[in-house]
Amino acid sequence: MSMTQAKVLAFAITEIRQLLAGYLGSQADADLSVRIAAHLAYALHNQAHAVLEGKPFDTQQALRALGAVDSMLGTEYERRLPGLMTELAGQAP
Repeated sequence: MSMTQAKVLAFAITEIRQLLAGYLGSQADADLSVRIAAHLAYALHNQAHAVLEGKPFDTQQALRALGAVDSMLGTEYERRLPGLMTELAGQAP
């Protein structure tokens, strides 16, 4: 199996999800940033597993997962991602 940048990042997401599993849910007693990190990792862990297995995943479903985190915790990840991609494309050499 070849190691890619995407697989390294996917591995990190799955590990972060396991480390922060105790901070999921509305009753979790933790700083909001920790709860957000836990929910982001949980929202994308299936996609991370797909990357590790060399399989594709539905990008729109991943965006909807970010939207669910936004709805639950008042964040704006789903809205911010396209803007970030546009900004980064403008910085490409």
